Amino acid sequence: MTRSKKPNGFYAGAFPYQLAGQQSRIANLDSQKARADTLAEKVIPKIALSVLAVIVAFLLFAATKPNSFRVQRSISIQAPQEKVFAFINDLHSWEAWSDESQDDRTVQKTYRGPVNGIGAMAEWHGSGRAGAANMLITESVAPSKVSVKVDWLKPFKAHNLNEFTIRAQGDQTEVTWSIQASNLYAMKVVGIFVDMQSEFGKHMESALKNLKSVAENKG
Repeated sequence: MTRSKKPNGFYAGAFPYQLAGQQSRIANLDSQKARADTLAEKVIPKIALSVLAVIVAFLLFAATKPNSFRVQRSISIQAPQEKVFAFINDLHSWEAWSDESQDDRTVQKTYRGPVNGIGAMAEWHGSGRAGAANMLITESVAPSKVSVKVDWLKPFKAHNLNEFTIRAQGDQTEVTWSIQASNLYAMKVVGIFVDMQSEFGKHMESALKNLKSVAENKG
């Protein structure tokens, strides 16, 4: 009697068991996927709420910061008091030492009013970091003090008051520059991560060094 060959180790009686095993694995995968979906539905909203809470906390904390701040820097210049005063009291001379003009070559300036002293005005705008602003000398006491109001239009609207005190000290002149600056809400938010007063201070220090160089080197 000839025995019928079983096809390559496959037993017909085993098929139902294999089918049941596959169905069981599929059911387990479906169950795992359902649990993962349920977990995601619970976790993702919690994460989103936590992130939102952190953002709100940052915004509320920013709102508690003062609406203005004051920064002051000084420098000693080996030049006569009257000479240093003239570089500050004449807005045309600011191009020689002010960072706005040197850092942004796209700046265009126009001048109105007197050449120097009270009422002298400069307007500028640039496509770079200098932005756009109006600058007006509001106080001029030769040769010891100059006050300059700056109304910013770009990159944001703000109002700053610059005060320069020029004092003779022997054969040198000490210049003290203070800025009373608006602390806008956007600046308050940025100020959480960046020390805005320090940034203002760096700008002032750089400009004062330029003023020192110009005043000491020009006859």
